[in-house]
Amino acid sequence: MATAKKSPAAPAKKAAAKPAAAKKAAPAKAAAEKKPAAPRKPNAAFMKAMTPSDVLAQVVGATPLPRTEVTKKVWDYIKKQDLQDAANRRMINADDKLKAVFGGKAQVSMFEMTKLISDHLK
Repeated sequence: MATAKKSPAAPAKKAAAKPAAAKKAAPAKAAAEKKPAAPRKPNAAFMKAMTPSDVLAQVVGATPLPRTEVTKKVWDYIKKQDLQDAANRRMINADDKLKAVFGGKAQVSMFEMTKLISDHLK
């Protein structure tokens, strides 16, 4: 009776497979070590100083400001006056000054607010 003996080459194949897997992992590691992206530059359109209308100037001041600063000042005013709706924080309840900016609306969403504010900038 002939018995099948294991050939010595069989364990060598398994050992050769492990280094191949390690080689595959190396390119993925190299891809993760790429240079970090350059810091974002602000868009010049957002940084241009805009003059607020008389109505908006009551909230943010009359000096020309970039759009980003106008939005920050409006949010500061909203938080200081506690004008965010308690149930739905995305909604802004307008007081007399903001009602004039919002076109007479008593309540607007924060997304609609930015559009309404941009109408008051020149």
